[in-house]
Amino acid sequence: MTVKLTFLGAAGTVTGSKYLLATGDRNILIDCGLFQGFKQLRLRNWAQFPVPPGSIDDVLLTHAHLDHSGYLPLLVRNGFRGPILCTDATRALCGLLLTDSGHLQERDAEFANRHGFSKHKPALPLYTEADAEAALGRFRSVPFHKTVPIAPGLDARFLYAGHILGAAMIELFLGPTKILFSGDLGRPNDIGLWDPEQVEHVDYLVLESTYGNRKHDPRDAEDVLAEAIGRTAARGGTVLIPAFAVGRTQTLLFHLYRLKHEKRIPDLPIYLDSPMAMDATDIFADHKDDHRMSPAEVGAAFAVARYVRTIEESKQLDSQPMPKIIISASGMATGGRVLHHLEAFASDPRNLILFAGFQAGGTRGAAMTEGAKAIKIHGEYVPVRAEVENLHMLSAHADADEILAWLGHFRSPPKMTFITHGEPAAADALRHRIAEKLGWACTVPDYRDQVELG
Repeated sequence: MTVKLTFLGAAGTVTGSKYLLATGDRNILIDCGLFQGFKQLRLRNWAQFPVPPGSIDDVLLTHAHLDHSGYLPLLVRNGFRGPILCTDATRALCGLLLTDSGHLQERDAEFANRHGFSKHKPALPLYTEADAEAALGRFRSVPFHKTVPIAPGLDARFLYAGHILGAAMIELFLGPTKILFSGDLGRPNDIGLWDPEQVEHVDYLVLESTYGNRKHDPRDAEDVLAEAIGRTAARGGTVLIPAFAVGRTQTLLFHLYRLKHEKRIPDLPIYLDSPMAMDATDIFADHKDDHRMSPAEVGAAFAVARYVRTIEESKQLDSQPMPKIIISASGMATGGRVLHHLEAFASDPRNLILFAGFQAGGTRGAAMTEGAKAIKIHGEYVPVRAEVENLHMLSAHADADEILAWLGHFRSPPKMTFITHGEPAAADALRHRIAEKLGWACTVPDYRDQVELG
């Protein structure tokens, strides 16, 4: 059987994950993510898909984050008619993320047209909430660890990847050949999620490299959080945390609950201003077998914040002078309610903008963590005078050492390891380290590269 693997995303970048596996009579797409960040990457979302969507038979999804799932509404709108297979928690979370993405794109286009700051006349959404709903109708849940037949001679199995609730590594069995797609590899000893499962052998490995050239800050996350919140409160400021609604928000709530319970931070009000994050916490509670937190811990942690449900309540937060903690999406400040909070709080040096993980190049989050003095929001530049910090130790991605430790469980090397989902420096650093330390054959593919797997 001739098998070809084409890298349609997450090559030379951390976004747009898409891998097309062609077996001769079947085309399988592993992940279907949006490109985010730099404009030249985002333009790929608007370009014609490299193959006719109708020619794809199945989509297998590692997890719910938009850089892995966010292109699905377009794929379905443009002709894909097959099933989208993923874990049950991923299916539930995509129900939030994809509809929210379509809604935000419609709202942003409407806002741009109303205020006239778009170069496009009229500004159009990439896809709509209705497009997202249509895509969700094609989702099919599969359990972890069960071998699922895709086609004659082709089976799949989903393994725990850590990272976020429901995230999976996907093993594909093509006769005697086994291919593993790591998806986003989580960290060992996470406070909430199971460790990434150990794997002993595959023939081909597609491996993420987000932190391939870095080690996470070894400091304790709660110590750093406590100190940052304390110093901000002491100067009368507000802590604004742009956080990913799925995964990072729930981790932050658990940390903040423990800090408050132990009286390690001032008794500031904590607001969760992300309707999607609120719904995601409910999904977290509903999937108790997919994480290590007890029902009592989940209930206590998620009750630490006051939920802000309406736009009016959200706007009131920006006019309240009292010190407080606001958690709001999105995590890279690319959209959502956090933009209005940045407009209100970024210009005051008493405040703290506290990011909680990787910031992709070209995003507002990356600009701010790199020291930008102003950021553009809704067509206007907002000065950044607030303190800005990034809690890298809260990242849900394994760092370089943790990736190497996970690879150390393999009993034999793959025939080839493809290093993807990383900025060029990170991907090449991980390639070099794997080759030097483990002696494995590995390569960093470019966008739209195609290889034959023999």
